[in-house]
Amino acid sequence: MIQVTYLDHSGFAVTTDKAILVFDYYKDPAHALHKILDSNRELPVLFFVSHHHSDHYAPQIYDLAQDHKRVYVLSNDVDGDRIPSKDKMQIANMSAGDVIDNLPGDVRVKAFGSTDAGVSFAVTLADGKTIFHAGDLNDWHWKDESTQAEIDKAERHFTTILNRIAEEEREFYVAMFPVDERQGSDFSRGATLFTDKIKVRNFFPMHFGGDFKGACDFGAYIKDKDTRCFCLKSPGHTVELDG
Repeated sequence: MIQVTYLDHSGFAVTTDKAILVFDYYKDPAHALHKILDSNRELPVLFFVSHHHSDHYAPQIYDLAQDHKRVYVLSNDVDGDRIPSKDKMQIANMSAGDVIDNLPGDVRVKAFGSTDAGVSFAVTLADGKTIFHAGDLNDWHWKDESTQAEIDKAERHFTTILNRIAEEEREFYVAMFPVDERQGSDFSRGATLFTDKIKVRNFFPMHFGGDFKGACDFGAYIKDKDTRCFCLKSPGHTVELDG
């Protein structure tokens, strides 16, 4: 069984039988992560930071889970000078294309590119299920404001990275991906291209900044009717996945 808990913005905690995976923590107003940690004291905790932007990364992650075995997997653009007691912590830095095997909980991670800062992560669990966190990977353009040249450039950049991911990953058990209504009429474009290209069993929209209506309606845009879309719009909201 896998539990997916929404922390805020693009932050999630994924709890498995062997590890707790924390993606892009920057705040946790429901204190959901603390509850997960208290309930699973025997599990190692792996913190993943896709990039340095303040809505995806908070240095207080180094103060969390001190009673657990901890590993921090950071994009190479995260400033190492802000890491306290760096020599006493297990830190791994990644750029697109890097792979780390044999992390606690029998976890493997590969970093892919981003259309903004940092990387995206494909995390493979011991049972073979793969979890994808996009970070700021998206088809970032504003059709209602951008020129056609800007739109074409953004889509080419995104498609290049998407194709590279699809060459190696045919299916994700869980994918967390931006569905951001601030983009206007094309707010679902990147997520639609992503789910058209790669089979996703369980899709979680993110990065919607409190305006969750479009994100929660995104399931209507997914062509593959076997894909389940979960809109965790309230911090602390958890779903359990099986099968």
